[in-house]
Amino acid sequence: MFYKESIGQKVFNIANMIFLSLVTLFGILPFVHLLAVSLSSNSAAVAGEVFFLPKHFTLVSYEYLAKNADFFIALWVTIKRVVLGTFINMFLVIITAYPLSRENKVFKARTAYVWFFAITMFFGGGLIPTYMVVKDTGILDTIWALILPGAVNVFFVVMLLNFFRGIPKDLEEAAIMDGASHWTLLFKIYLPISLPSLATILLFTVVGHWNSWFDGILYMNSPANYPLQSYLSTLITSINVQAISVEDLSRLQEMGAKTLRTAQIFMGILPVLLVYPFLQKYFIKGITIGSIKG
Repeated sequence: MFYKESIGQKVFNIANMIFLSLVTLFGILPFVHLLAVSLSSNSAAVAGEVFFLPKHFTLVSYEYLAKNADFFIALWVTIKRVVLGTFINMFLVIITAYPLSRENKVFKARTAYVWFFAITMFFGGGLIPTYMVVKDTGILDTIWALILPGAVNVFFVVMLLNFFRGIPKDLEEAAIMDGASHWTLLFKIYLPISLPSLATILLFTVVGHWNSWFDGILYMNSPANYPLQSYLSTLITSINVQAISVEDLSRLQEMGAKTLRTAQIFMGILPVLLVYPFLQKYFIKGITIGSIKG
């Protein structure tokens, strides 16, 4: 039996497609504009002559970024940060969310721990006390200063434990009857079922580590230890860095701050744009289910 759409439904579907197409277009065009400006000459960019196609095409901004050893050093620091930080964050969030998802009769101190973690969502020690803790623990000017201070994200813990609590108890009870331990329950039952929520947390974590720049400037005494975003931020805000030579300064003047800034922004978002399509189907489902279960 075929269902025949009414005229009103056809009009709605067409209007909905047009609206969603416009929303998609408005989301894509800013990135196209950034790329066009970064590939245009400084004079055209400053004059506002660049829209969605490069004018006076040039790769001088990308050449400057790519030919600097400092750029690749900062890129390597960021890669290490993303890999180590994502692994540590995911592991700590998982082993924190699992016990907090248990019932009070199973984990008697659950309420106390929930309040302990919840307080950190609303109150913090502040910038100076946090810096003093990082300094006194001896991790200042190391990769661990970029990872450990934010290793446990309470928002992610809450989202994941809500997802865990929505998993049918029948699966857990059947596994326990077969002699499964808590580690077996976690890694053999809970985590495979929680892939949408884990993919969401993974995406947020990778993006957070990749885009973070302030902690690099705050905790790194040597510019050689800057992650990529901190290096690029310093390149834009402090052109007179000691490592920049006279030749590099002349090239900076040739390309201009605007084209270099747009190249920086585009280089910063490109990895996320490449990763997001593979996690998008898990992202929507995970953030929705993880926020309403429990």
